[in-house]
Amino acid sequence: MDRRRFIRLAGGGVVLAASAGTVGCAETLPPEAVAPWKGPGEEADLRRWILSYAILAPHSHNLQSWLVDLKTPGEIVLRCDLTRLLPETDPFSRQIMMSHGTFLELFDLAARQRGQRAEITLFPEGAFGADKIDQRPVARIRLLPDAEARPDPLFGQILQRHTNRNAYDPARPVPAAAWAAMAEAAKAEGLRFGFVGANDAGALAQHRAIAAEAWRIELVTPRTLLESFKVLRVGAAEVAQHRDGLTAMEPSVVWLTRLGLFDRSKAPAADSFALSGQIKGFNRNLESTPAFLWMVSQGNDRATQVRAGRAYARVQLAATAHGVAMQPLSQALQEYPEQAGPYAEIRKLLDAPTPQHTVQMWARVGFAQPVPPAPRRGLDAHVI
Repeated sequence: MDRRRFIRLAGGGVVLAASAGTVGCAETLPPEAVAPWKGPGEEADLRRWILSYAILAPHSHNLQSWLVDLKTPGEIVLRCDLTRLLPETDPFSRQIMMSHGTFLELFDLAARQRGQRAEITLFPEGAFGADKIDQRPVARIRLLPDAEARPDPLFGQILQRHTNRNAYDPARPVPAAAWAAMAEAAKAEGLRFGFVGANDAGALAQHRAIAAEAWRIELVTPRTLLESFKVLRVGAAEVAQHRDGLTAMEPSVVWLTRLGLFDRSKAPAADSFALSGQIKGFNRNLESTPAFLWMVSQGNDRATQVRAGRAYARVQLAATAHGVAMQPLSQALQEYPEQAGPYAEIRKLLDAPTPQHTVQMWARVGFAQPVPPAPRRGLDAHVI
């Protein structure tokens, strides 16, 4: 799609959005896509009951790359679906491994709720190398009845936890009690937890600037943008079909897609109306953000990546308990060449020099209007 045509279509999109508003609002997520967020109900199988909570964990691009083998009674083998990776933006699958950590943390919380101890053995057939992952298990889990297992209060937040990409309330700071709860949640995994709020305007400006540049780079780099387009689900019908990925329900985008005018096989020009609009929108959200948090690890082996994911899951659940919204800012942490500048800048800002340290998570934090849950494929889609 050349630039001239794209600008013309973007203008048409404005007209469509206005006309769509006269006949209805944005489409809603189809019930089957969000049904897993109601919980497992009266599920009799203990493993399936626990797994029904684990599949609600946050995952990069909402790919849900978890595969579980239930062939051995009392045991769960967790593998990665190698067809659900992000080779352009996550070339070494660090974020994918973190996403398996979030799954394991929610699994553990659900097991405790049922008086079970989840005995988790990471990489029972050996850890993946630094460059790629393979079919070997990420974890083997045994469930053992444990009279000393106590429910964790964070379990009660699983069905309420959602990633919130909206604008935040810049006049409402994150309270000290919420920061303390988030720091405590990260402590078990041995990461350095830090945050900055409205009391340090200079640091906030630095965080915003790095995040804005990293976002711009990802949008104007064709192969990284197309990786997101590949998993973009536009409208209720596509969401119902896939129940994963990134969702777009805005009337203008839905109608352009229905008319065959939104070509997701080609990246628009870097100076196109569409991309400049996205960049401006993201920057507005950044400017509204009253705080940022980060988690830094010593080293970056596969087990550390999984532990970082577990820590992030707990941190977000702790934030949810205080009504605090959160959105990961993954772009500047990604290891593809075009991000070298922001990648170095965020490490310098957070005193995390390579190779000794890795910034595993960086997120914007604040208060925002609630958002609906992300689509989920359902447990049966993960069982092999």
